[in-house]
Amino acid sequence: MDPEHARVTTTFTARDLGPAPEPVLARDIAKRAVALAPAAVVVCAAIWGAEGAASAGYATAIVLANLALAAWMLSTAAKISYGLLMGAALFGFLLRLGLVSAAVLVVRDAGWVEPLALGLTLVVAHLGLLFWELRYVSISLAHPGLKPNLKETSLR
Repeated sequence: MDPEHARVTTTFTARDLGPAPEPVLARDIAKRAVALAPAAVVVCAAIWGAEGAASAGYATAIVLANLALAAWMLSTAAKISYGLLMGAALFGFLLRLGLVSAAVLVVRDAGWVEPLALGLTLVVAHLGLLFWELRYVSISLAHPGLKPNLKETSLR
């Protein structure tokens, strides 16, 4: 086997046995969603009534399930191999997009659903939570996942 082929094979079969940052990030996003969800439900209730409130709650649950599934898929795949991690990132997105679509299509004709409230909450919650989380994510290999708390690091 030539050295170049060995390096590519090693890259795809290597795995990450360290702590997974994805579940930590998903839990942190879920904590922030607890603050966001009541506001979304109240706003949608004010505009669309009970159907809007129910739709906002359902959309928030879909968003949190989607992010939790993404975290689980990526952290599990990384422990198996980096090649599988790449596949989980690409095809997992497509799978989760299909599941979100299916979750919406299943209830689209239900009497308690307000389609505009559901769609707006899905989009705003996904993007809003992800952009909000950007402030807390560490882009450092020394601290993967969330940025360390300055108080914690100064005590060490």
